[in-house]
Amino acid sequence: MNHIDFYNIETNLTEEEKLVRDSVREFVDNEVIPTIEHNYRDGTFPMELVAKLGELGVFGITLPQKYGCAEMNNLVYGLVMQELERGDSGVRSFASVQSGLVMYPIHEFGSEEQKNKWLPKLASGEAIGCFGLTEPDYGSNPGGMITKAEKVDGGYKLNGAKMWITNGTIADIAVVWAKLDGIIKGFLVEKGTEGYTAPEMKGKHSLRASITSELIFQDAIIPEENLLPNANGLKAPLMCLNQARYGIAWGVTGAMMHCYETALDYAKSRIQFGKPIAAYQLTQQKLAYMLTEITKGQLLNHQLAALKDKGEIKHYHISMAKRNNCEKALEIARISREILGANGIIDEYPVMRHSANLESVKTYEGTHEMHTLILGEHITGISAFE
Repeated sequence: MNHIDFYNIETNLTEEEKLVRDSVREFVDNEVIPTIEHNYRDGTFPMELVAKLGELGVFGITLPQKYGCAEMNNLVYGLVMQELERGDSGVRSFASVQSGLVMYPIHEFGSEEQKNKWLPKLASGEAIGCFGLTEPDYGSNPGGMITKAEKVDGGYKLNGAKMWITNGTIADIAVVWAKLDGIIKGFLVEKGTEGYTAPEMKGKHSLRASITSELIFQDAIIPEENLLPNANGLKAPLMCLNQARYGIAWGVTGAMMHCYETALDYAKSRIQFGKPIAAYQLTQQKLAYMLTEITKGQLLNHQLAALKDKGEIKHYHISMAKRNNCEKALEIARISREILGANGIIDEYPVMRHSANLESVKTYEGTHEMHTLILGEHITGISAFE
């Protein structure tokens, strides 16, 4: 099985790590790539993949086996995200939300009863989750959220709205963040809760093979036992975002690889002026640039995984990888489209779909500018957020 690995990074992987990566790559080749263009065109998520991904064991892959998870390392998690996004950003987003933004906070901040109730179902794909943090008026500044919870007999009354929520309409459980007496708390909001609706957002030109929703709460009553007991303050949802950003840094590398492979194959076979366009200096310059940036992204990711598995990772480490890899992935998708010329805009090839998806991926889970300022604050010791 062929992999883009110019610096022989694979020599650092164990046989088990290679096996998991190759299994997911084969799954993507057989189950995602052949049909994803139809989903993208129709604006639908391939629901038939959920149970199969659960059976493959990709959901919550780093969490304990006693909850039905694989309990593998963060390097494996990253490799899985890479391979899924090689198929489509929407498929990786589904798995990333399920794992990093729903299962992670339940495991990190939840009670044992909450873990036992939800984690096995989420791991198998029997249940689907979503994460409600971003609001119509509060994206980069989540601490300004206006969604509020009020203590009532037997639980909490929730009022407010969330926006740009992956999986929201199809979710069985939503991890929702709201202010309770001015302090940000996490709540598990179950599908069917009175006063809770999750309409799908339509009209997207990006992430079309993904379900994006609003979450609306109008006097929604959340039972006492659905409060995440160990989540207090903004730090809790930001810890979740670090999980998602880590997965994104890996995922977009898969999109880069797919675009590069497509452009390289095309350049070798497309004849102009009597020879393949791969024979021309300008095309070779583009291919050399793309391979260099892919290799740099891979090296960032592998060291990031090493830091994470040793417990030495910091949020600014993740910001650098997310910022760099998203920017370079989008650039590579655009260069690949240039190599394909007019053919690059049709869905016989994946590059335009990847390019459109990456416009969103560069923005969500912290914009390029926000990650720049996170790094700037670490470098200088001076916050430039306000």
